[in-house]
Amino acid sequence: MNFKCCFTSILLNIVNKKHKWKRDSLINKIPNPNTVYPIPGISTVTYVKPTVKNPNIIIGDFTYFGDVDFEKHVTHHYDFYGDKLIIGKFCQIASGVNFVMNGANHQMNSVSTFPFYILEGWEQEVPALSEMPFKGDTIVGNDVWIGQNVTILPGVNIGNGAIIGMNSVIGRDVEPYSIVAGNPSKLIRKRFDKELIDLMESLKWWDLPVEEINKLIPVLSNSDLESVKKFLKIAIDNHSYGKNLWEFFYGLLKCF
Repeated sequence: MNFKCCFTSILLNIVNKKHKWKRDSLINKIPNPNTVYPIPGISTVTYVKPTVKNPNIIIGDFTYFGDVDFEKHVTHHYDFYGDKLIIGKFCQIASGVNFVMNGANHQMNSVSTFPFYILEGWEQEVPALSEMPFKGDTIVGNDVWIGQNVTILPGVNIGNGAIIGMNSVIGRDVEPYSIVAGNPSKLIRKRFDKELIDLMESLKWWDLPVEEINKLIPVLSNSDLESVKKFLKIAIDNHSYGKNLWEFFYGLLKCF
């Protein structure tokens, strides 16, 4: 009895406080990750995944770019390096963002940094990766917001839920749910406390079917973080006792 009342109170708070969610708007509207232009009449915002042809660029569903021709913004990406750009789901990438890949690096352990091996007519074989400042794959997590004109350098790993301020240069890893900005980038603050970050990392909402994500929008877009935290703790605790987390979760949401 107390458990149900507590959970109902939290749900009411989440659904109603500073948030007007119309369930009717969800009927018969299922987002399609293979749509190139997700905003009707707007051709300057594109879902990235259906536009990419390079097999070494791997993009998750619903990640969008505030521009067209995403691959032109992945620079120095040469086949002989084999490095990958991997971006998760639901990322928001503003216009002017560039991903600089390992091909931009020159050999630095020799007396000249000139890349003879790339240019026609010069007699130098491609150096072994061990001779180059090879940084590995560039990986961006899920639900990451990257501001306008950001430059991301090779081998960086950006965690889930991070926010990157505009005009930043990212040359080091970014922890999940961090806000970073500047050149070189610096940590501004964590978005949430450790408890909520851990809950969000456990939730992994981006891996759910779109129909289920639609049902979670009242939680995902709610600014009452304490209520969201309580809701997630109860839901995840319930799951730990062997009940199906999502059936439990959505069953309660149907009450509203």
